[in-house]
This record gives sequence, C-alpha cells and structure tokens, in this order.
Amino acid sequence: MQGYKAPQKDALFVMNELLGFDKHYAEHGFDDASPDMVEAIFSEAAKFTENVLAPINASGDEEGCVWKDGVVTTPAGFKEAYQQYVDGGWPSMTQPEEFGGQALPYSLGSIIAEWFSGANHSWAMYPGLSHGCMETLKAHGSEEQKKQYLTNLVSGKWTGTMCLTESHCGSDLGMLKTKAVPNGDGSYSITGTKIFISAGEHDFSENIVHIVIARLPDAPSGTKGISLFVVPKFNAGPNGEKLERNAVACGSIEHKMGIKASATCVINFDGAKGYLIGTENRGLNCMFTFMNMARIGTGLEGLAATEAAFQGALSYAKDRLQFRSVSGVKNPSGPADPIIHHPDVRRMLLTQKALREGERAMALYCMKLVDVGLYSDDEKAKQVGEGKLALLTPILKAFLTETAQETTSYGMQVYGGHGFIKEWGMEQLARDTRICTMYEGTTGIQAIDLLARKVAGSNGELLKLFIQEIKEYCLSIRDKSQFNAWSNSINKHCDEWAQITGDILQRAAKNPEELGAASVDYLMYSGYVTVGYFWLKMAVTAQEKIDAGDYSNSVGDEAFYQAKLHTAKFYFDRLLTRTRSLVSSMDSGADNLMSMDQEMFYLG
Repeated sequence: MQGYKAPQKDALFVMNELLGFDKHYAEHGFDDASPDMVEAIFSEAAKFTENVLAPINASGDEEGCVWKDGVVTTPAGFKEAYQQYVDGGWPSMTQPEEFGGQALPYSLGSIIAEWFSGANHSWAMYPGLSHGCMETLKAHGSEEQKKQYLTNLVSGKWTGTMCLTESHCGSDLGMLKTKAVPNGDGSYSITGTKIFISAGEHDFSENIVHIVIARLPDAPSGTKGISLFVVPKFNAGPNGEKLERNAVACGSIEHKMGIKASATCVINFDGAKGYLIGTENRGLNCMFTFMNMARIGTGLEGLAATEAAFQGALSYAKDRLQFRSVSGVKNPSGPADPIIHHPDVRRMLLTQKALREGERAMALYCMKLVDVGLYSDDEKAKQVGEGKLALLTPILKAFLTETAQETTSYGMQVYGGHGFIKEWGMEQLARDTRICTMYEGTTGIQAIDLLARKVAGSNGELLKLFIQEIKEYCLSIRDKSQFNAWSNSINKHCDEWAQITGDILQRAAKNPEELGAASVDYLMYSGYVTVGYFWLKMAVTAQEKIDAGDYSNSVGDEAFYQAKLHTAKFYFDRLLTRTRSLVSSMDSGADNLMSMDQEMFYLG
C-alpha cells in the first residue's frame, strides 16, 4: 500500500475557504492560530503522521499487544512513537496554559487527530482516550483533582481512560454492578470489573488515570444511581506526585478482529481507592462530557478510514492494468489500461471521494460548533451552537462510521484479490474500522439518541434550528442559477425531513416501537441530507474561486476546484438519491419488524 499522506489541502479548503476558520479563530482570541501558524502546525503534524505513525501501522497489526501477568507490552515502535508525540508537544496542544497547555483551539487538535487515526488507528486510540479524561476533569473535577491529575495528563506523562462497560450490561449502564463504598476520609473503595477498556493498560506512560462509573450503597436503581470517580493506577499526591500502586489491575486483553495493536482491556478494581467527581448519583450527566467527546472522536475515525481507503484505492487504480477501456485505448504502450478508466471502479472511487470530502466538511463544521461552546462569550451564539451540535453529534458518529464500512470495503474491492491480502493494507483498514460502528454507542443507540432524545425530546426544536440554517443558505444563493437544481433538492429534502419527523412521532404516539423501527433509517437519511448541504456549499465556493480566476491566495488551483464541482455532481446524482429507499423503509412502519413471533425466526 502507498504511504499515507495527511490531507492538508482539503482540510485548509474546508477551514478557511468554506467555513471561515481564520476569522473564527481571530474572533475567539486565538492569535497563535493564525493562518500561517496553522499551516506550520499542519506541516509538522503531517511529518509525524507520515514518517512515524504510518510506517508502524502494518507491523503493529501483525505483532499486536501482549499481556503477561497483568502487564501489557505494545508492538515495536509504538512506545517510541508516543514519546516523540510527547516531545513534540502534541498532547498539550489544546489544553489550558495553567496546566502546561498551549491553549490552541479544540478544532485544530481534532483535525490533526483525524490524520493520526488515518495513519495508524490502533496507535491513535492511546492518546485519544486521554483527551476525554482531561475534558471530564476540567469540566467536573474539583480544584484539588485538577491539581493532582491535569498537569501530568496534559504533558502526556500520564494517560487516561473511560471505564463504563461491564460484561452483563453493554450500553445499558443502569445495570452496572461496580460498587463504590465511602472510606470515611473522602475517598471511596471501588470494586468491580470493567471490560472493553481501550488503552486500559500499556507501556506508554508511568500512570493511567481511569474515569469510572460505579454505584454507591444507597444509590437509586437504574441510571439515576450512577456516580463518577477518578481511580488512578498509581495514587497521586496533592501536586501530582506518583505514589503507591492502587488496587487496579488488567485481568486480560481481548483478542479482536481489528485494532490489534490497541490494548482493549479487562480492568479489575479490587477495593481501589477512588475519588468522587461531581455530585453523588449524577455521574452519567458528568460522563456525557467524556462520551460526547468520544463520539465525535469515533466519527473522525470513520472519516480517517475513508480517507486512507481512498488514498490506497486511487493509487492502485491508476497503476493496475486490466482490460481495455470500452471507450478506446488509454494506454497504447501497455498491454491493458489502468483500471481507473473502467466505470465501476470510478463508481467506487467517486463514492469514497464524495464521502471523504463531504464528511470532512460536516466534521469540521461540528468542530467549529464545539469551539463556540467552549470559547464564545456570546451566550446566544453558544446556545445556538450547542443546540446544533447536540443534533449533529449522533449523526456524525454513526453516519461517518457506517459509510466507512462501505468505503473501506470499496478499498478492498478496487484491489480485487489483492485487497484480501495483508501486504496491501486494505483488509486491515476494513478490520480496524469495523469496531467504529459499535463502540461509544452502536449505530442503533446513536439513532435512538437522535430521534427520541434530540428530536422528539426537544419537540423538534433542534431539528428546526438546523433546517432553518440550511434553508437560509439555499435562499441566499438563488441568484446563482447554475446551482438551483441542487439547492432546490436540498430545500425539498429539508421539507421532507420535517414531514417525516412529524409522521414518525405521530405514529409513535400510538405505538412507541415506531421510533426504534424508523431510527437508523432516519439517522442515515439525516446524514445524506446534511452532507448534501455541505456539498452544495463547497460547490458554490469552488465556482466562486474559478470565476475569480486568481489562485495566488487560494488553497488549490483550477483543477482542485473543478474536481469539487465534478464530485458534487456525483454526490447529488448518485448518493443523495439513496434517501428515496430510506424514506420508503421509514414509511413502512414497525409492523413488518415486530409482528412475527420470535420462535418463527428460525424454523429450519
């Protein structure tokens, strides 16, 4: 497989020419995130991504992690790559200066995180979990806890995890059994076992800080009785000193389909000392800080896989000679033509390209909303931004990871039989990415969150807020007649989106199973329309650049912007039309799913 290349140009196009990140950063006081500085940071991130992470991706998959007597050893080169990551100051990039951070915007770090994941998914998961740990402590931890943990986490000296799942409860966290018993000195004794803990044990850092949910002895049942605790592998002194070993141990690591170089651990807490974060029985509310960060990060993993699959497939399709093009010989000096000249290969590549670029625009838009929520002094802007982000987070997580299953499959398919062979890297991408639809809440969980909690739970107000933005944009470009067909299509989809929502909620008032029956199709419909909106905006921006005719201060040249227009046409002609089957499926109702008795599922 060709070496991974960080998609700097496409990221800069979306940031500065589509979404105005240069002005966005200036408005929020990020003087150190000037356009020149962003490009310099991108250049260094690309070097680390391409020269350090990508070369150990395949070997890490082949070697995997090794567990022995509670100790996890990561593959060759992984620990050294992490030290280079720390030495480069990458862990501290978006963190506050008071804890040793560089105070750069969240969105900037997230863009680079996509590249890390695209180059080496397994490796990127280790520092990725630390960010959620830091955000949880910053948002909900006491001043004492921040002093104890954040400086070491920000520097990368320590790493963090999230410990939610138990073997019997999966996503139904109200069933958790892990106990927290007060010790009488302000600490708690944590006892229980957590599974599927990414980066739960490894050899990167000298301490691992676990964020753990558990239940107090007198807690109410269900999710209302969940509390949140910080439980370090080694206890910490008041100024972050590493003290004695805590009663936390890795019982085993999972043997998995993919991400084999990421340690997915069973973690045993045997009366470990922990400290309450926030207030008693409000742990799930605090945990959503971590979970929402993780969901956004998982969506970026889907985008990263789509990017990597597209890069590999495109390189191969340009070089691989098979058959002659039906429209005439394209490679007269060779025995056959490159397969990129065959229509079906074009179909797969353009699907990857259209999703790659449309989803990056959607993701960076969401990153911008995160910035507004974190840094804006305008309370109304924060409220609007957080409302849109609440709606889009489950779409971002699920749509980008579901479509990554398609794009990584196409990565294998373009290679033909070679795609099934390890040396090309495509089958590893498909294996590694398969988990993304499952962890941090499956696609079904995200779909219920979208339709039941975000849409129905807000009486449709969150959806109206986003639809209003789309419709206002469509109205603003009415004078650009060459885009009327696409603009009208998006506008009609928004009307349909609102109508479908009303129809489902009306049916659900009589039969609550209608929500679950429609939810995944509803989420995918929402994803295609949202990405369509961003393709419309990208097409208009590209045309404006072409019409101006001066590319001296632009990210790309004429070919770059013409490619945007070609890809937009493909998206509107071939991908947005997928909404038709989704509408039909939603309209069919819940009866075709729920009416058959479970004993009839298998009678052969």
